[in-house]
Amino acid sequence: MDYKSILSFLSSASELDTTLPDAIQFSLSHDAHLTACMLGVDLTPAGGFYMGASPVLLQETLERAQTEAEALEARGRRQLEGQSLRWSVDSAIAQFGGLPMLVGQRARFADLVIQSRPYGADVTPAQEAVIEAALFEGRAPVLVLPHKGLKPDFGKRVMIAWDQSHEALSAVRRAMPLLKAADEVMVVIVDPPAHSTERSDPGGLLTQMLARHGVRAEVAVLAKTLPRISDVLLRHMEDSDASLMVMGAYGRSRLREAILGGPTRDVLEHAERAVLLAH
Repeated sequence: MDYKSILSFLSSASELDTTLPDAIQFSLSHDAHLTACMLGVDLTPAGGFYMGASPVLLQETLERAQTEAEALEARGRRQLEGQSLRWSVDSAIAQFGGLPMLVGQRARFADLVIQSRPYGADVTPAQEAVIEAALFEGRAPVLVLPHKGLKPDFGKRVMIAWDQSHEALSAVRRAMPLLKAADEVMVVIVDPPAHSTERSDPGGLLTQMLARHGVRAEVAVLAKTLPRISDVLLRHMEDSDASLMVMGAYGRSRLREAILGGPTRDVLEHAERAVLLAH
């Protein structure tokens, strides 16, 4: 398997400037087709139009979203014209509550979705919703770009956050093209449980599977020396100079992570390097 169909959803001019160039370079390196979908999102709360409110207001917000999407589409076409890759650009509009269906229908036919980090300055609520919709409704892997873009040595050194979960294994399988192309792969396990099925050989079955694909991986077992597992993973990522972390997404409830926090949300909030997620 390789990434031959790349998809990126862009809902603002700043996203267009930061995400599209990396999506272009990634698609070129994999000889893939890139589809850029420009989103016009009506962020009016669902309760914003109460019984008896004028439908003209709803029409105005949708028309504004349509205008924004068309402007992004025109700008995206200008950026892609002359590029030596196969590409297509279109636009779509949706109310915020309708994003999961729209994104899911398109993401399910993509090998990889490329999005910018959904937290920090100059981000929109739609960015987090798009990533979650691609993961859950589209069942697609998502490459989340750091705010500073991909490093020149992206993919040379890859780190796998391994916790034996279904989500982590799904992420490894979806990341196989990148793992096979990497110079160095590290399987990182934080504070493994004493009674786990891999207690005698942490990560052993995973490295065996990877070896059969031609991927030579080393295992690092780390103690939880920081308050959160995500902190340990991110620090090790920096210390080892890995350009990509592969991890399972939302092993616990999305609502619980939104309220109480969790590894997926914590990593997305603080990662300064690329993260590949799958559920």
